[in-house]
Amino acid sequence: MNDRPINQNWTRRRPRFDARFNPVKSELKLEGEAEVSFVPMDAVGELGKLRLDEQRALDEVYNGYTYFRDGDILVAKITPCFENGKGARAVGLVGGVGFGTTELHVARPGDALDGRFLFYITIAHNFRSLGKAEMLGAGGQKRVPERFLKDWQPAIPSLRTQERIADFLDKKTAQIDALIAKKRTLLERLAEKRQAIITQAVTKGLDPSVPMKDSGIEWLGQIPAHWEVKRLKFFTDGLLKYGANAPADWDNPSWPRFIRITDVGVSGKLNDETFRSLPPDIADPYLLTEGDILLARSGATVGKSFIYHPEWGTACYAGYLIRARISRLHDAQFIFLFLNSSSFWSWVAANFIQSTIQNINADKYANIWVPCPPKEEQRAIALYAAQTLSTLEKHEKTVSQSAVTLHEYRSALITAAVTGQIKGLQ
Repeated sequence: MNDRPINQNWTRRRPRFDARFNPVKSELKLEGEAEVSFVPMDAVGELGKLRLDEQRALDEVYNGYTYFRDGDILVAKITPCFENGKGARAVGLVGGVGFGTTELHVARPGDALDGRFLFYITIAHNFRSLGKAEMLGAGGQKRVPERFLKDWQPAIPSLRTQERIADFLDKKTAQIDALIAKKRTLLERLAEKRQAIITQAVTKGLDPSVPMKDSGIEWLGQIPAHWEVKRLKFFTDGLLKYGANAPADWDNPSWPRFIRITDVGVSGKLNDETFRSLPPDIADPYLLTEGDILLARSGATVGKSFIYHPEWGTACYAGYLIRARISRLHDAQFIFLFLNSSSFWSWVAANFIQSTIQNINADKYANIWVPCPPKEEQRAIALYAAQTLSTLEKHEKTVSQSAVTLHEYRSALITAAVTGQIKGLQ
C-alpha cells in the first residue's frame, strides 16, 4: 500500500500519534477585533505557495471558517484540488493566526515531526494517490476524510533525518520553482506577443500604408479608412443563443460532445480528458456548425471564446456559453481573432468597471462594435494570422511542455526523498 523505503531504520506509524488534526479554535487568546490572515482556496498553490494578501477581523471569520496558525500544514480536501496537490505550510500569518476555506484539512506537527517534512509528505505522489482512493462523496463533491490523514502509515525517519531531507528539498524545489517561473514568464511574453499580432491585424489591417480614420470607438481607436465598424449582431445569422442547461453527467463517446468553457485550453483546443456528452435528443437544439463561436458569459472566464470546427466531432454547448453563428457574408475566423484582441479585452474590462458582477449577457455581446473590412480582406487577415501564429504556437508548446516536465520532476524528487529512495538522505 505504501512505498517501501530503502533504509529499514525508518518506521511506519500513523500520523495521529505525532500530529494534531483540525485543532479547535477555542485555544485562541485573541480579541474579536484582532486582524488575522484569511486564505480562500485560490490562495493555496499547487507548489506549496500560500498567498497572504487578505486580512479580516477575527470576529468575522471565527464561525464558518477553518482555523490554523503558523507552522500548521494545510491540505486541500476536495476534488480536484486534493489530487492536484494543493497544500502549503502556513508561515507569516498576521498575528500568527489564519482562517480559510472549509475545504482545508489542518495538520499540526508534534515534537517528533519536522513541519517541513510533514508538508512534503502531504504533497508527495504516494500520499495524494492513496488519498484519492479514500475519497468520499460523488462527482465534484468528493473529499478526502480526516481519518485518512490520521491513519495512513508513511515511513518516518529520525527527526534529524527529517530535517536533512527538508533542507535538501527546500533547496532543490526552490531551484526548480525558479526555472518554472522563468518558463511561465516566457509563456506570458509569448501570449502578449500573440495578442499584439492579432490586435494589429484585426484593427489596422496588413498594409501599413493605407490611410486611417478614427473608428469613433474609444477602445478601438483608428482603423483603415475603407473599413466599417458594425455591431456583432450584424455579423451573425439570427440572435445570439444560450446553451443547454443540462448537467454534465454523461461521457458516452457516441453522443454529441457537451462543450463547457472549462474544456477549452489556452490554445483554443478542447481538452480530451474533460470530455462530456449529452443525449442526442437534448443536444439537438444546441448542435454546432462550422465557424460557430462560443463566448463565456459569467465568472472568471467571462469573455473567453472558442471557435468550432467539424474536426472536433458532433458537439453542442452548455448554458454558461453564448453561441454566435457567423453569417457567410463574413469570415468567422476573423471575428474569432477580434475576440482575442486587446481591443476586445479592453471592452470586457470596461464592462466590469460598470458592474460588480462578472457577467456579459447575449445582448451586450450582440452590441459590441467590431471592425469590418471587406470579406476578402477578412480572409487574408485570418490566413496571415494562422501562418504567423503557427510558429509562435510551436514555441509556446515547447516551453509549456518544458514547464510540465519540470513540475513532474519536482513531484518525483519530493516523493523519492520522503520515501527514503535518495541515497545520502537516509
